Amino acid sequence: MILKTALLQYSPEWENKEANRAKITKLLDTTFRGSDLLIMPEMTLTGFSMDSKGIAESKDGESPEFFSYIASAYRTSVIGGYVKKSGRSYYNTLVHYSPNGTLLKEYNKIHPFAYSGEDRHYKAGNRPAVSEFSGWKIGLSVCYDLRFPELFRIYAKESVDLIVNIANWPVPRIHHYTHLLKARSIENLCYVAGVNRVGSDPKSAYNGQSSIYAPLGDEVITLIEKEQIQTVALNRDLVLNTKAKFPFLNDIKLI
Repeated sequence: MILKTALLQYSPEWENKEANRAKITKLLDTTFRGSDLLIMPEMTLTGFSMDSKGIAESKDGESPEFFSYIASAYRTSVIGGYVKKSGRSYYNTLVHYSPNGTLLKEYNKIHPFAYSGEDRHYKAGNRPAVSEFSGWKIGLSVCYDLRFPELFRIYAKESVDLIVNIANWPVPRIHHYTHLLKARSIENLCYVAGVNRVGSDPKSAYNGQSSIYAPLGDEVITLIEKEQIQTVALNRDLVLNTKAKFPFLNDIKLI
């Protein structure tokens, strides 16, 4: 079972949702050739901002509405990120929309990045999330989550076929990002797709390195530096055959 997966790597204008909607739409119109799944970076339309109150939206806000529109207009399921307001709390949230624009799954980042003060502006999520689409089970995560393998062992036990991580991961530690993506694929015997941004914000520079790794850690694709959309075909049979040949996950002891 094939899942055509597109990685959209771009340089968002700082906290400018309107400009970034236009930028993404232009990128799609000029370079996108269709997919089953389109993945965009963390806090897709704002960049990694700590102004949670200023950029937060409801579930029906302009960012979710835009992701829904992209999904239906380009006939692809879409994963993106935004800042969600729920009551008095703010979350760094990932959403997955179906090709008809309906919400399939929502995930609130479990591990706020305390090193940058994210934990002072955003509430931590408290549950993993697995989205099911086109016969695939997809484990969801956001940026810093990648450093905590415990979350992904839960996804392994759920027998996911693909793990997605959306990120704003800066240049000084980008080698951590690529190594961790690869490690998560090896230890959980599934595809791992990470989508990072490029460009800069007031504090950091980013060089992308958006990547997909196969179930035994082989590199499928890596996007370097520039704004671009690249699409690759992922094969679920490879995941199933790998797990059958190397039944390591049966030996997990979550103690």
